[in-house]
Amino acid sequence: MRFFALLIAAFLNFALAAQSENLNNAASADTAKKDKFELLKLSEYKGQNVSGWLASEKLDGVRAYWDGRNLLSRNGKILAVPEGWSTYFPPFAIDGELYTARVEFEKIQSIVMDKTPNEVAWSEIKFYVFDVPEASGGLLERLSELEKFILQNPQAGQNLNIIKQVKVKDNAEFEAFAEAVIAKGGEGAVVREPNAPYERKRSKNALKYKKFKDAECEVTEVNAGTGKYTGLMGSVTYKSLGAAGSNPGEQIPYGVKFKVGSGFSDEERANPPKIGSVITYKYQNLTAKGLPRFPIFLRVRED
Repeated sequence: MRFFALLIAAFLNFALAAQSENLNNAASADTAKKDKFELLKLSEYKGQNVSGWLASEKLDGVRAYWDGRNLLSRNGKILAVPEGWSTYFPPFAIDGELYTARVEFEKIQSIVMDKTPNEVAWSEIKFYVFDVPEASGGLLERLSELEKFILQNPQAGQNLNIIKQVKVKDNAEFEAFAEAVIAKGGEGAVVREPNAPYERKRSKNALKYKKFKDAECEVTEVNAGTGKYTGLMGSVTYKSLGAAGSNPGEQIPYGVKFKVGSGFSDEERANPPKIGSVITYKYQNLTAKGLPRFPIFLRVRED
């Protein structure tokens, strides 16, 4: 009897331990989900009514988020900056782009992603702010909090700029604004509902206007070239990480595989993206099967 009593006690202890572990795992999963780093994401402009909204140039820089203490990448990783570069930044959160000038993305990315920041190189980088996430009110009211801070702390303006917001009366005016930016070498434009709060998700109140669609995918295979590309990379097979369409019919299914062979320089073909790396590509539209039509390589994502 004593043996059976001990056996039952051991079984109960095991069951209680397993239950406790499951509860702890569930709690950890809930915490991770709750603590997931999320930023505002743009939806695509497809002729939605934007009368009275605020337009700005879409800067082709590196997305960054200042949390009041550290400069973070769009994935929440701390970015290494030179000593003193962010000394005069505000004690509150701001969201924006690290940027120098048009058509300099590769240069910006190489500076920002250097784990040993170069003070001279970083002197060219400015943080262009498009929102103050934790402030109250509409977009202009939120940005005014940063304006006040810079007025009171002029040294903050050395590396901080507020992206100009222009009110557009209708869609035609916004599209003309966007086309003017593109004609000057800009990436495109953003238009935002002025009274909407900062949303940590893909928002229907913040739209991007670009000449092409873009998305991200993961490298799964590097394919050898033929003909003039013999000895070099010919194309790369990718796994889709989804697309930015706001409707299910506009999204590339997650996990589907396809090849990209255009957009690479000879140097990039000699040193192709590594398997497992994430790249950004552009495409014209989707096929009937939901695959990107005419995908073209843009860049490797380093953050």
